[in-house]
Formats: sequence, structure tokens, C-alpha cells
Amino acid sequence: MPPLPQHAQHAQLPQLPPLPRPAALLCDMDGTLVDTEHAWLDTVAGFLRTQGSPADAGTLAPFAGAALADTADRLVRDGLTALSPAQAVARLDREFTARVAAGVAVQPGALRLLDRARALGVPTALVTASERHVADLVLDTLGRHRFDTSVASGETERGKPHPDPYLAAAAALGVAAPDCLAVEDTPTGAAAALAAGCRLLAVPSVPGIEPGPRTVLVTSLTEADLADTAR
Repeated sequence: MPPLPQHAQHAQLPQLPPLPRPAALLCDMDGTLVDTEHAWLDTVAGFLRTQGSPADAGTLAPFAGAALADTADRLVRDGLTALSPAQAVARLDREFTARVAAGVAVQPGALRLLDRARALGVPTALVTASERHVADLVLDTLGRHRFDTSVASGETERGKPHPDPYLAAAAALGVAAPDCLAVEDTPTGAAAALAAGCRLLAVPSVPGIEPGPRTVLVTSLTEADLADTAR
């Protein structure tokens, strides 16, 4: 598929000072810690082509960061497939899981940030819209010792962009969500983190995340560091 347009924030930014040490670090997975967001969008694009539907950047944009079931529901609702939601889920899941199982690249700076959190004694959670079996594949790649807990699609009543996954991760770690730092790459995930009350470190892989009072944007996790003191 043609590459999605780059967000204006991907221009050169000033060096970011270390972020105050959070009560917990809550990290999205696809596109944030591992380079799978575009693999997911490629999966959706390939599916759309098999259905005779457009697969341009505008059509794909709403699916960035979306859970599998939500994607299938939208495909059916928007008339982009003649399949049932269950059939669309099965096809998308099979293709995306195969892509992840074939190997994923860890995003620059991701392991350094995770290891910095561990060194500071900051508990860490993986908070993903991917299915549990996909999350487990990536956890094996990243190293399970780097995470204290994880929340995958279907493990809360509602998924992203609702706050439930981030609230569940914070509760599992015994901390308040507003004291946590979430790390996200899509508007869907950013909306979930901010709705939960988290501070947000955004490393956009698609357009749509804007800086704000609780949001800091970087072009790469290599720019991000945690201070050894809290706010």
C-alpha cells in the first residue's frame, strides 16, 4: 500500500529533557514498541483488495490502532466487505498473526526505555489492542521480564479508544492512572490513555495526535528518557 502521510510533528524536535519518573509505565505494543502497526494496516489493505474495496490511506486511517473485532465490525458497517464480522475476524487474525510470527522489529529506543523503567523500579505494563496470542508472541520477542503485567484485546469490557485497558493495567499494578505515563503511537490509543487520565508520551506512526497539557510528542523513543525523580 502507499505509505501514510507523515505527521508534521515528525520534523526535527528539540532534545526532550528526561520525563518525571511515573508511578508506572503503560506501553502500547503495535507501532510503539514493535514495528507492527504498518504490518497491521498492510493486512487490512490486503483484505480490502480481496473484497474489491478501496485500500487507500484515507480508507485505512480509521483502522490504525483498532482492535480486531472493532475493525471487522467497521468493515461490515461501512460496506467494505460482504463477509460477516466473524468471517472477517478469522481472515484478518490469520494473516496478521502469521506476519507477527514471521518476526517483528523492535522500535528504536524501546528496549532502552523499558530497561530504564526497570532500573528505576517503575512497574511496566503492556497495553495492546492486539489479541492475546499476538501479544504473547511479541512479549517473547521483547522479553517477558521487562513487564509486570499485560492487557490484551477482549480482556476488558471495552477496548481502545475507551479508557478501560489503561485503567485495568493501572489497577493491576496498584497505582492511579493519572500518576502513570502511557506510551502510544495512534490517535485511537492516545484517546484511550488520555481518557484514563494518564500522561501521554506519543511517538506517532500515523497522523492525528496533537500535543497538549498531558501529551508530549517525539519522533522516536530514542528521544525519550525517564528522570530518577518523580513529578
